[in-house]
Amino acid sequence: MKTLRVGIASYKDMKARTMAIARGEYKPGKDEPQIWFTSAESFAKVLSDKNRALLDLIAGSEPASMAELVEKTGRKKSNLSRTLKTMEQYGLVKLNKAEKGRIAPRVPYQNIALMVPIRAH
Repeated sequence: MKTLRVGIASYKDMKARTMAIARGEYKPGKDEPQIWFTSAESFAKVLSDKNRALLDLIAGSEPASMAELVEKTGRKKSNLSRTLKTMEQYGLVKLNKAEKGRIAPRVPYQNIALMVPIRAH
């Protein structure tokens, strides 16, 4: 079962971590988050109940196109497209090119694990 690990860190901490990795001073462990949010609020917004239901629908039905997903959800194409692009930036969905120029959304993970630090570093 594939799990996406997500972390919460300030922009400053994320930048420092990225720079340390780039300089070769730090190597992330395999159990560390792959995706970072700057706050629990931003995480909750991207993974709202409505968006988690959307991920479940995509994972279960594997729509062949955005048009099919629009039909299944009843959401406006522009709204759905914007939501999926945001989710794609966080690695929550993949927007695969299908036949005839169609976009077929896919969910590459079965689970999302949130790692929240108790203490600031």
